[in-house]
Amino acid sequence: MLHAVIMAGGSGTRFWPASRNHFPKQLLHLVGDCTMLQATSSRLQGLVSAEHTLVMTNQHLVAPVREQLPDVPPEQVVGEPMKRDTAACIALAASMVEAADKDGIMLVLPADHVISTNSQFQDCMRRGMNLIEQCPDRIVTFGVRPSYPAESFGYIQRGDPYLDSNLPGTYKVQSFREKPNRQIAEQYLHAGTYMWNSGIFMWRASTVLKALHDFEPEMMKHLDAISAAMGKPSYPATLNREFSKINGKSIDYAVMERYHDVAVIEATFQWDDVGSWQAIGRLTEPDEQGNCVRGKYLPIQSQRMIVFGSSDHLLVTIGMSDTIVVHTDNATLVAPKSEEERVREVVKQLEARDWNEFL
Repeated sequence: MLHAVIMAGGSGTRFWPASRNHFPKQLLHLVGDCTMLQATSSRLQGLVSAEHTLVMTNQHLVAPVREQLPDVPPEQVVGEPMKRDTAACIALAASMVEAADKDGIMLVLPADHVISTNSQFQDCMRRGMNLIEQCPDRIVTFGVRPSYPAESFGYIQRGDPYLDSNLPGTYKVQSFREKPNRQIAEQYLHAGTYMWNSGIFMWRASTVLKALHDFEPEMMKHLDAISAAMGKPSYPATLNREFSKINGKSIDYAVMERYHDVAVIEATFQWDDVGSWQAIGRLTEPDEQGNCVRGKYLPIQSQRMIVFGSSDHLLVTIGMSDTIVVHTDNATLVAPKSEEERVREVVKQLEARDWNEFL
């Protein structure tokens, strides 16, 4: 049976000031008519039932996540006591899936991606299930053919095709590559053998748990203690105590780059990880001056702007171009597009000054 695990614990610091600690980007209406979390959940309808969907988030976000996803049983929204990166998050979820279904297949996906068509997405996921049914200890990931030399995405170098799979667009993974600089991204684009790493994974719960035991035994000592306490009165205290002892590591480093049999399926759907404000420019229909707008905005001799506000507050720019303007109730950001990566620096400085009301 297929189980879905939605990772919804990110902080979205590059979307400050709209994204805050108590309401990060996955809970916002950044693109489309629903929040990114709601869009992710809707994408699963007809593929995975709400009863077989786990949502992994931070403890302080459990209530708003449950409010946004009323169809998901409340106990299926799991609050991690602190951030320990994706390997620990996935290990905890895999323990829960395996306890409910020892042969269960897990589809792991972030809550903050934009994907074009649900039907194409689901077709790709079914191809992934077929690959795992052919070889139960296989791990599957999904790559996106690059359309431009992106520096903000990781990459997958594909190897030989799986000739025995009868599934076109399915390859062995040759290597995973970190986010490149512009020159290397250009090389990846022209090589034709590299794909963007979508961060979407599929495996049997038992497979990823065995891999984590093999590669990260110290981490799994703490996760095993948590698993042993599930359903017992001691569980909340055990979760807080043992999870805090884990040294956080991403699932890419912990498993994906070290596993012996990883397949990549080339996605037929359009994908964006919406990592920063400029992603809104890629995903929003611009006006005649190239401005991408959410809210009430009056441009005067202003071009290629990204403007994010509300319908009851007018934003006006005069003689500006290639600038990000974000207005919220208690903070406003104005920055050249070329400096958008420094939004994280703003968050760090706010933390250093203890200006927590703006975080």
